[in-house]
Amino acid sequence: MNFQQLRSVREAVRRGFNLTEVANALHTSQPGVSRQIRELEEELGIELFIRAGKRLTGLTSPGAEVLPIIERLLADSENLRNASRDFSQHDTGPLSIAATHSQARYALPAVVRDFRELYPQVTLSLHQGSPRQVAEMLLSGEADIGVATEALDQYDQLVTLPCYRWTHSVVVPHGHPLLDGEPLTLQRLARFPMVTYDAGYTGRSHIDEAFAKEDLQPRIVLSAMDADVIKTYVELGLGVGVVASIAYDEERDRNLKAIDAGHLFAVNMTRIAFRRGVFLRGYVYSFIETFAPTLTRSVVEQSTRSHSDDHGDAAA
Repeated sequence: MNFQQLRSVREAVRRGFNLTEVANALHTSQPGVSRQIRELEEELGIELFIRAGKRLTGLTSPGAEVLPIIERLLADSENLRNASRDFSQHDTGPLSIAATHSQARYALPAVVRDFRELYPQVTLSLHQGSPRQVAEMLLSGEADIGVATEALDQYDQLVTLPCYRWTHSVVVPHGHPLLDGEPLTLQRLARFPMVTYDAGYTGRSHIDEAFAKEDLQPRIVLSAMDADVIKTYVELGLGVGVVASIAYDEERDRNLKAIDAGHLFAVNMTRIAFRRGVFLRGYVYSFIETFAPTLTRSVVEQSTRSHSDDHGDAAA
């Protein structure tokens, strides 16, 4: 039994049993992947996969039982490597961050700048996606740290920590009727066509809930993942925009004016997450604290232990 065999099994499941994709991910050949899987099955004395001819179509019942053990073995081997690197090369290595568009564009730049000053030898990679894509990148091991407002706390396999609260703002062109000094209400806002986030992004659920509670139906003429896109179409006169407050900068967005909408929509919480059971290198703790100063290493370690205890109780 060897780790390449275990990786072949894990990747086969992750890649939807497509051996061509598995071979590409493992930088080997498709026959090589098939051979690794067959050799492991022969050693274990069980078939891990359901087959249709030469194609894999799913996991057998024994395969479904064995897969979590394989995942743990591979995770432990990676933890062992990371632990040794943390002692031998404590300030050198890779750090992969997955974040939503809003977090990557507005919340992370200053954090990345400050972190780079502390750890110039760490190689950073930034992946963007929806909140669920961020979670999937964490679960697959593609990312070490995930940052998003939605979805992350819905996965038991992730340790998720609150970072900061934020609210929405309404952005409009200069001279817009909403700038008349009268209080901003949902009823007034509903009179105008609206441009805001796609469902599942950047607090959109709180926007929908607020209007539904007042039995109002907003006229959403365009939705997008990115606040810059939203602001572009607001400038063109397509409608009023509802964006995260951090997405508005008075100097950069000089063609627009922002109106605080914190009283209209529920407060949002941005969270940071990582896989449960993973060994975090010292500079990963430093990145987390740079992003959220209250999340010191001792706080994160304590929270990780608490998550593990809760998970163990639930499993029991």
